Amino acid sequence: MSSIRFADFGGPGLVLMAGPCVIESEEHVHKLGAAISKIAAAEGFTYVFKASFDKANRTSVGNFRGPGLQEGLRILADMKSEGYSVVTDIHEASQAAPVAEVVDILQIPAFLCRQTDLLVEAGKTGRIVNVKKGQFVAPHDIRHAADKVASTGNSQIVLTERGSSFGYNNLVVDMRGLRIMAETGYPVVFDATHSVQIPSGAGGVSGGQPKFIEPLASAAVAVGVNGIFVEVHDDPANALSDGANALHLDLLPGFLRRLRLLNEARLAAESSSTPGAGGAS
Repeated sequence: MSSIRFADFGGPGLVLMAGPCVIESEEHVHKLGAAISKIAAAEGFTYVFKASFDKANRTSVGNFRGPGLQEGLRILADMKSEGYSVVTDIHEASQAAPVAEVVDILQIPAFLCRQTDLLVEAGKTGRIVNVKKGQFVAPHDIRHAADKVASTGNSQIVLTERGSSFGYNNLVVDMRGLRIMAETGYPVVFDATHSVQIPSGAGGVSGGQPKFIEPLASAAVAVGVNGIFVEVHDDPANALSDGANALHLDLLPGFLRRLRLLNEARLAAESSSTPGAGGAS
């Protein structure tokens, strides 16, 4: 395995950001990372391991948040030493520099995508910055968040769609938004699992509709995205965070295979429709 490069988001293949929502234990992240990496490699995806050291925006104060910054970074550093590329969230501007010393991609949570100081400090690290579009932000407005990162001279920016608020406790994905976000010139990733989340819809935690993960991901790949973000768990029913909208590990091979075939079909169709391309005259 080699470290993710920003250029990887511009290749013909798809980047896969996948892993558990939160670091549940050191053993668990290594187990999932190994399993997902093997599946991703078999299907030709560039793989980036994803897990959060702190879920600072849980619905209830009593919900599990993770091991915290110090222990979380130690665990993620071990993942890096084994050759994984890593992406994780930051929630405060002061976290940007220490987290950037360990991971390849700094992720800005959707709820924080307008926080100027956070975006600027992330940009200053020189790392790839993945900005999740807020549930309250129109597709054409996420460029302002990207501009804040770019103001530091860092143009290694990825934009991720994760659904928009639609009434109470519901999200909807407007596939037009993927093309609108791409007009910024930055790579676009589709978050297939948070897009099926039902925010705070299960009492003190969020619910989800995992049966829609693949239909939405398939539509996004057909539209044309640079990567897929998906939270994966080997036992979603007992996950410590976001299990209700996670993809079961057993479903990942078929899921990625079908997305790869869709992406290849899209690329072939675009190539055949290009003026001057081979085919009927």
